[in-house]
Amino acid sequence: MSEKIVIIGAGQAGAQAVQSLRAEGFTGAITMVGDEAYPPYQRPPLSKAYLLGQLERPRLFLKSDAFYAEAGCELLLNTSAKAIDRAAKAVELTDGRKLPYDKLLLTTGGRVRKLRCPGAELPGIFYLKTIADVDALQAAFLPGKRIAIVGAGYIGLEVAAVGAKRGLQVTVFEATDRVMSRAVSPAMSEFFGAEHAKAGVTLKLNTGVEGFEGNGKVERILAGGQAYDCDLVLVGIGVLGNDNLASEAGLACSDGIVVDRNAMTSDPAIFAAGDCTRHYGREGIELRLECVQNAIDQAKHAALAMTGKPKDYSEVPWFWSDQYDLKLQIAGLARPTDSLALRGDPGQRKFSVFHLRDGKVAAVEAVNAGQDYMIGKKLIAEGKPVEAARIADLSVPVKNLLT
Repeated sequence: MSEKIVIIGAGQAGAQAVQSLRAEGFTGAITMVGDEAYPPYQRPPLSKAYLLGQLERPRLFLKSDAFYAEAGCELLLNTSAKAIDRAAKAVELTDGRKLPYDKLLLTTGGRVRKLRCPGAELPGIFYLKTIADVDALQAAFLPGKRIAIVGAGYIGLEVAAVGAKRGLQVTVFEATDRVMSRAVSPAMSEFFGAEHAKAGVTLKLNTGVEGFEGNGKVERILAGGQAYDCDLVLVGIGVLGNDNLASEAGLACSDGIVVDRNAMTSDPAIFAAGDCTRHYGREGIELRLECVQNAIDQAKHAALAMTGKPKDYSEVPWFWSDQYDLKLQIAGLARPTDSLALRGDPGQRKFSVFHLRDGKVAAVEAVNAGQDYMIGKKLIAEGKPVEAARIADLSVPVKNLLT
């Protein structure tokens, strides 16, 4: 093959695409463009083991340097794409170079949502998305320091757990009435809120942030009509899909690059995968997911389509979060109208919540209950009816829910 494939974005989806393209027999040229100094690396450990100091930087990388050389993938790091010329089928880089392509894959990921309030630009206010972000945070992330965390989602609570372990005084400010409100059921929110309180974390729920004050650096956070002293701030209020490059090129975008079930954009020569995409989920609903699973599976489907073997994307999404010695694993996508079945005892710190819709499992949340998670994921994929009473009955082995 003399075809050229260019990948914009050196993250999880980009790395998977290189592997899958070669596995599917593509022998043409592959070039990957990444705006960071590093080849593709894992992001989930950044707010957990890497921040805690239990994972060294080299172990973050998804592949060795030798992998890209052996795969014949040219890596252009510390390099950004400026524009896509669809008519000429070329990508213009910020340094003026132009990369011709036969097929283009956009794996541009996401960017942190920034606070826009008085004092939001003060030094000492951090966000967490990259290796550089964590390295910058580490200098201030010291025992005895008072850290204010804005947002009680995955990132906020994972950093809170690490901060509590490392001896910081942690206060979390959350605008809604419960932690992880967008991601988990009320029962799970209550459990994790109590666990953080036991670890010494102060939770300020229903408390919106109005601004920050300080002389040369952040010294106070203004929230809920009060001022709280702090030494540093970590903001974790969500991620936006990086669809600017695609939008400026005239591709269909709507809170993400719109793709079909084969990861194809509105231009048949351009594909997209990962956090930057808005795609059709298993139930035919358009959505944008921020998770490792979607990045991996969508990149695989993009590779299949680019090599002439299209296969509709219909994978079960999964997520996880590590906080203290608790592993939260989630499969499927819940809705507020789902009925819930509790399996196990939260007091034992090992339990699960199954979400039922039309008599079938639509999602499962499991804490330190890996088998519940795996069986729940299979039940979602197979769409088998199951009764709530049977799920809750611990005398029924969880694997028997499949039969």
